[in-house]
Amino acid sequence: MGEHVALLFGIEEETLTWWQMSARAVGVFFAALLIIRMGNHRIFGKNSAFDIVLGIIYGSILSRAITGNSPFVPTIVAAFVLVMLHKLLAYFTFHSGFGLSSFIKGAPRTLVKDGKLQKKAMEENSITENDLTEAIRSSGNSAGVDRIKYAYLERSGKISVILKSGEEP
Repeated sequence: MGEHVALLFGIEEETLTWWQMSARAVGVFFAALLIIRMGNHRIFGKNSAFDIVLGIIYGSILSRAITGNSPFVPTIVAAFVLVMLHKLLAYFTFHSGFGLSSFIKGAPRTLVKDGKLQKKAMEENSITENDLTEAIRSSGNSAGVDRIKYAYLERSGKISVILKSGEEP
């Protein structure tokens, strides 16, 4: 059995055939599916830089297992360790309070306060007035900045808008 698996996946091979690489791709697919189910599906959602960075690293590691640039089993184990690290850090950021969460995932930034643009925050985050206007329209509002109570650049990179009370979209 072990010899067949080694032959199928090209475990000891210097170069991989097309079918060994294909078998590795199928194996990596199911291993990644299992690992993600054990971890947190949020990794590949639209979230913080923390989540995006892990997703990129995870994809890079798994590609090495498919192409044979790294040993198959240790590469799958490394991917599993990264997903578990993500889960552990997410747990700690949830239970430790705002400080650690802000450090790892970032914090929302106020772009508009009581109808006034917060130019410094906009400049620090490379948000132009056009970006803000687009976000206002995308949220279903036709309000001008003067009708906005708050606009935030969220940790995910989205801009959320809260109108002043009594204002309609």
